[in-house]
Amino acid sequence: MKKALKVIALVLALAMVFAFASCKDDSGKNTDPANPSDGTTAGEQSTASELDFSKIKVGFIFLHAPTDSTYDKNFQNAVDNVQKKLGLKDDQIIVRSNIPENATCQETAMELVDEGCDIIFADSFGHEQFMMEAAKEAPNVQFCHATGTHAKTAGLKNFHNAFASIYEGRYLAGVAAGMKINEMIEEGKITADKAKMGYVGAFPYAEVISGFTSFYLGAKSVCPTVTMEVKYTNSWFDETAEKTQAIALIDDCCVLISQHADSPGAPRACEEKGVPNVAYNVSTIDMGPNTAIISSKIDWTPYMELMITNVVKGEEIPADWCGGIAEGSVQLTELNTKVAAKGTQEKLDDVMAQFKAGTLHVFDTATFTVKGEKLTSYLADVIDEGDYKAETEVIKDGYFDESDVADKRSAPYFNIIIDGITAVVEK
Repeated sequence: MKKALKVIALVLALAMVFAFASCKDDSGKNTDPANPSDGTTAGEQSTASELDFSKIKVGFIFLHAPTDSTYDKNFQNAVDNVQKKLGLKDDQIIVRSNIPENATCQETAMELVDEGCDIIFADSFGHEQFMMEAAKEAPNVQFCHATGTHAKTAGLKNFHNAFASIYEGRYLAGVAAGMKINEMIEEGKITADKAKMGYVGAFPYAEVISGFTSFYLGAKSVCPTVTMEVKYTNSWFDETAEKTQAIALIDDCCVLISQHADSPGAPRACEEKGVPNVAYNVSTIDMGPNTAIISSKIDWTPYMELMITNVVKGEEIPADWCGGIAEGSVQLTELNTKVAAKGTQEKLDDVMAQFKAGTLHVFDTATFTVKGEKLTSYLADVIDEGDYKAETEVIKDGYFDESDVADKRSAPYFNIIIDGITAVVEK
C-alpha cells in the first residue's frame, strides 16, 4: 500500500513539473496567461504587436489622386505608415482615388464591402452623407469619415467621424509666418504698417475660417501689426484658381501667402514671384526651395491605427474622435532654414511647450476683437441638423472652445471673421 502511494505521489510530482514547464518558453520566461509573472491579470497583456492583423481588410476612398493633391497625398502617407506599422500586406489595403462627392462615393463604398473590407475610410467632407447611406446598407462593416459632423447624431453604431485640433498646428505655422514678417521689417524690406499676409481659402466654411483665423492669430502673437486678406476659390482643388488667387493677393501687396486648398498652385505661384509661403498638409520645399517656410499638417496615422486595432480587438471605434499634439495627430513639417527667420525653431519649440502644458489657447478672446468688441458669448452651429441653427455656447473660460469632442464635435465650428482679417465672398 505504501509503495503504491509513493508511486502515485511520484506521478503527481512529475505532472506538476511538466505543467510548470509547459508555462515557460524556451528562455524560461513564464508564459501562463492565467498567472503572468509580471503581475498583470489575464487579458491585460494583449498589445498591438500581439494582435493578429492578418485577416483585416481596409478600404480607403480619396477625393483626388494622391499624386495630384497635397490633401490626398497626406492621407496616402498615413495609409503607408499604418500599413507598415501594423504589418498589413498589400492585398489588405484597397485605395480608390478620384471619388467625387456624390452617389459614386456610396457605390464605391459598397464595392469595397463586396471586396471584403471590414473598415472603409473616406477623406472628404462631401463624402459623409454617402458614407452614412453605405453604413446603413452594410451594418457589419465599420465606416469612418474625416471632417464630418453627423456621427454623434446619426444613430449608427458603425459610422464614425474624426478630425484633429489642426488649428493649433496652423497657429504654430502662423508664428513662423510672423517671425518672417518681423525679419522683413527689421531688414527694411517693408514697414510695420505694410505687414499684410494673403490667404487662399477653398470655401467660406467653418473649417477654412477656423484655419485661417488660427494662422492669423499665430502671426499676430509675434507681429502685432499684421493684417490678412483672404480670397476663396470655391473649390477644394483647382490649381489654376489657387495660383490665380495667390498672384492676385501678391499684386494686392501681400508679402506672405498661406492657403487652405488642396493643390500646389499657391506654393508654386509664390516661388515664381519670390514671396514667402506657408503651406498645408505636406512639405512644399521641393517646389518652393527659395520661398517655402513650413507647413502644418494632420497626421492621420494615429486615427487609422486606432480604428483598425479596435476592429481587430472587437472594441468600439469612438463615434467622434479628435487627435491633437499629444497624440501625434497635429504636426509641422520640416522648417526650411534657408527661408525661415532666425530664431524661428526656438520660438516654435516654446509655443509647442505651451500647448502641451495647456497654458495656451488659440482662440483666447483676450487676443482678438469682432467689430471692435471682445467676444464674451457665442452660439455656434455644433449639432448639425442641416438647419444652420446656432444652438451651442462655445465660449469657455475666456476662450472659444474649438473642436471639443467631449461634449461638442471634432469638426471645426469657428466661423467668425475677426478684426484684422478681410475675407470677401465673391458672388
